[in-house]
Amino acid sequence: MSARFYAPEARASGELVTLPPDEAEHLIKVLRLRVGDPVRIFNGRGAEFDGLVELSARLDVRIRLGDRRESAQEPGVAITLAQAVLKGDKMDAVVRDAVMMGVAVVQPIVSARTEVTLTALERGHRRERWERIAVSSAKQCGRAVIPSILMPCVFDTLVTGLMELRVPNPGLMFVEPSAGRETDSLSDLAAQPPREVTVIVGPEGGWTPEEVARGAATGRLISFRGRTLRADAMPTVALAALFARWGEL
Repeated sequence: MSARFYAPEARASGELVTLPPDEAEHLIKVLRLRVGDPVRIFNGRGAEFDGLVELSARLDVRIRLGDRRESAQEPGVAITLAQAVLKGDKMDAVVRDAVMMGVAVVQPIVSARTEVTLTALERGHRRERWERIAVSSAKQCGRAVIPSILMPCVFDTLVTGLMELRVPNPGLMFVEPSAGRETDSLSDLAAQPPREVTVIVGPEGGWTPEEVARGAATGRLISFRGRTLRADAMPTVALAALFARWGEL
């Protein structure tokens, strides 16, 4: 299979498109491709094409688009992963795996026990880093859609937004068995998937009782039958279980 590259301006067969600098550097310096070599191009919005390298000069790489190709099928349910930001580079892995699993949107959140602030995230350009990871992950797994990485927000902003949707059960909040409230298991969910859903996963320190109460007001609380999972494992396990429940795997 030809190497895949992201070119957001790609629209139709026959066009000559220029690769973004990061993609051009990967083509030239890592894969060492040359003029005439076949590649595949996707635009991040669902379209993918065969292509040929037509110009390669330093970081100026241009690709002639050929026939349109099929890419990995997108899930029928659009999942927004609202993930409390984790320590160190753990959040990078969450974004990478969530994109490969098939989420539509990643919403980083800062909760009461998150060990980082919105200011620190902005100062560290973390969103831009996660966007690059999303592109790389889509390239690797065969998706032609790059999920949106939203601006980080505080937990209360997320909850307020969900409550304003005015639809039943817009959120699935994963909580520890010790949350102190009645919870559902994944088997309690309808096998027929919703069109959209927000999956909310907490930080290393867990949710506060006040956050659990707020989350319960927006949708359903979900737990894994008495088991407590690591914060960095929970999003991947939750997404895999939900996609399996809804027939997407």
